[in-house]
Amino acid sequence: MEKTQSEQVAKITSLVKDTRIAMLTSITSEGHFHSRPMATMDVEFDGDVWFFTQKSAPKIAEIQANPEVNVSYSSPEKQNYVSLAGTAALVIDRALNEKYWNPAFVAWFPEGLDDPELALIKVEVASAEYWDAPSSVVAHVAGFIKAKLSGQPADVGDHGTVNL
Repeated sequence: MEKTQSEQVAKITSLVKDTRIAMLTSITSEGHFHSRPMATMDVEFDGDVWFFTQKSAPKIAEIQANPEVNVSYSSPEKQNYVSLAGTAALVIDRALNEKYWNPAFVAWFPEGLDDPELALIKVEVASAEYWDAPSSVVAHVAGFIKAKLSGQPADVGDHGTVNL
């Protein structure tokens, strides 16, 4: 049974919620992909994802030159994966900084909310794809045995693509 868009967004929300670190991929001035780990803000996914950054970080120049990015989440122990494609922008907004701030970020921003380098990256997600497979080894083995005996492809779990 095919899921509705709201069901797929809810599924993405549940998969991303427990995976705090994402890989943000931008494109360098030479046209190469450049990925780096980023801590996702603890907010409900509504089609946007947010990250704190330094205003002068090289990724900002990459994003300003080519705002198309990918954000990927991976939770191999749960066999959950999410890929988000969208458009990124630098956001300088004290109220949003206060809204999303977590004291743990002082490790990267020693002056806290008063750090002059503190800014946000907002990624407006255009499309998302997710994979949610059975997470136990037993489930994988049983699925492969069933596929071998039946001649049908293995059930690799829930997969979906959604345009936002």
